[in-house]
Amino acid sequence: MTHFLDIHKTDPADLAGIISQAREMKTARAGQPKGTLDADQPLAGHMVALIFEKPSTRTRVSFDVGVRQMGGQTMVLSGSDMQLGHGETIADTARVLSRYVDLIMMRTFEEDTLLEMAEYATVPVINGLTDRTHPCQIMADVMTFEEHSGPIKGKKVVWSGDGNNVFASFAHAAKQFEFDLVFTGPEPLDPEPALRGLYTTVRDPQEAVAGADLVVTDTWVSMHDPQSARERRHNQLRGYQVNDALMAHANDDALFMHCLPAHRDDEATSSVMDGPHSVIFDEAENRLHAQKAIMRYCLGV
Repeated sequence: MTHFLDIHKTDPADLAGIISQAREMKTARAGQPKGTLDADQPLAGHMVALIFEKPSTRTRVSFDVGVRQMGGQTMVLSGSDMQLGHGETIADTARVLSRYVDLIMMRTFEEDTLLEMAEYATVPVINGLTDRTHPCQIMADVMTFEEHSGPIKGKKVVWSGDGNNVFASFAHAAKQFEFDLVFTGPEPLDPEPALRGLYTTVRDPQEAVAGADLVVTDTWVSMHDPQSARERRHNQLRGYQVNDALMAHANDDALFMHCLPAHRDDEATSSVMDGPHSVIFDEAENRLHAQKAIMRYCLGV
């Protein structure tokens, strides 16, 4: 059984293989209409369940399109459709779904929900996002960096903002892909203690970004945060906005990434997001290609 639950739970050689296959699949599709099927149809005859307890745009569309391009079919299920862990147990849901589908992708809140699904499923399970990690996003980010700047090994990556679930997967990737990761943000929003040793902390954002090959940020607030929390986050993070003045401290050829959706002119200015350093839309597209390769890895096809 080959799950894709977190970057640090996947062998570095397998991660490199996924990135390589994603690049090959992207190249093979160059110039084709979006609805064109891949010449190779590795998911033909396969049914994939896409489970969304959390709402999504990029994850939903990219996985759905990816399955279809590779010849498979999808079944999209929301949390309200399934009521995971409320009526039927997650373990029983996993056992039942495994009788119907060949692969499960889950985007959920609690990491334990994902892990229980993987423990009891008899088909591969992919982590589409939890409150703790977001490995598919970072696979797309590594792919994007290497498209533009070559191997990420030994490079300096700086995260500015909140030490959230996307940062956690960057920290896992730093070890597996052997790059240097710097966190700059306010102490109350430090990453979880379990990640210590995978990154260094520099509180001053200009000092942190000096010599960076990649600068990354993420939204300061979640759609679920109350107004009081939004105001507090803005006050805490205002000094860590990625703007032209901050990017000027990075290397001249440094890249800027944001996993989107963005609150423009909050965590990053529009001048950076639309500027010469930005690769945010390549990054968004590469979710499709990276996840197609992850699905092939899990199914062995």
